[in-house]
Amino acid sequence: MSDDLRYPVGQFTPPAAVSASDRACFMATLEELPTRMRGAVAGLDEAQLDTPYRPDGWTVRQVVHHVPDSHMNAYMRFRLALTEDNPVIRPYYEARWAELPDARSGPVAMSLQLLEAVHVRWVMLLRAMGDAEFARTYQHPEQPGRSIPLSEVLAMYAWHSRHHLAHITRLRERMGW
Repeated sequence: MSDDLRYPVGQFTPPAAVSASDRACFMATLEELPTRMRGAVAGLDEAQLDTPYRPDGWTVRQVVHHVPDSHMNAYMRFRLALTEDNPVIRPYYEARWAELPDARSGPVAMSLQLLEAVHVRWVMLLRAMGDAEFARTYQHPEQPGRSIPLSEVLAMYAWHSRHHLAHITRLRERMGW
């Protein structure tokens, strides 16, 4: 853990290699996230949900809505990479999505349900994948000329899960909630 409020689990560093054992750990992180996220926000009132996790940061509510938004995109990117040859994926403006009315004021229960559904499907897909599938790639327009293997993407979303969960749990610790 880090004292950096923006990156409480540190910044993501792509691994040099991802073993089958690493993938299993990453999949476990994804499988556990819906339950852990639900636990992280359990008992929070509306004012607490609308508290930013850091100065000038998103509120807890926005973080909860952001995670399934992001992970739905990731799940679709996996499916694209598994069915197309090195596709160019479409980025999205996550900061703008976090400002939309459903993310700013919607009940977190709907995004917790969405996160659970996406993760059940995603983990099912991941567990059926072998080495050849994890070696498949996509291209991100913000990283021109680089093909990103799905094994690295899996590592990144395991980090992403821990990253945003820590935003909430560390805020709760600091605030004594």
